[in-house]
Amino acid sequence: IVVDEVGYIPFEPEAANLFFQFISGRYERASVIVTSNKPFGRWGEVFGDDTVAAAMIDRLVHHAEVISLKGDSYRMRGRDLGRVPAANTGE
Repeated sequence: IVVDEVGYIPFEPEAANLFFQFISGRYERASVIVTSNKPFGRWGEVFGDDTVAAAMIDRLVHHAEVISLKGDSYRMRGRDLGRVPAANTGE
């Protein structure tokens, strides 16, 4: 199972508990791929509980290959974020 963008939106307490149960249920039984733009040190903010986040991270990384990418966003390449878009005049 692939879970993409963990942490893009913070988890409500009940959702955080369900996600922890999901990760715990798959621990040492089946593969899980997780992507996130948040470093592990900020997962306590994402899940609203440092203890739950630490337990989840422990299970995820125990037998894992952690790949950390750094650099500019591929999607944002070539964009001028300081530029104001031209108004659409409809002509």
